[in-house]
Amino acid sequence: MPEEERLVTVCTARQIEAQVIKGRLENEGIPVLLSYDSASLVYGFTVDGLGEVKIMVPEHLAEEAKEILGT
Repeated sequence: MPEEERLVTVCTARQIEAQVIKGRLENEGIPVLLSYDSASLVYGFTVDGLGEVKIMVPEHLAEEAKEILGT
């Protein structure tokens, strides 16, 4: 993924779900970056949005990623 490529968030998920989503998109040829907040990495849980993981893809592939995920 080129450095200048703008990334956009296509969805958010819990830590385990984010790994599954990442694998699904990568199998379709879409590069994925998972953006964790510090609470999810340290404590490994999600409460009221705290600890959610952002699933980010290159902007030009965002619509395709959303279609694959059904969002």
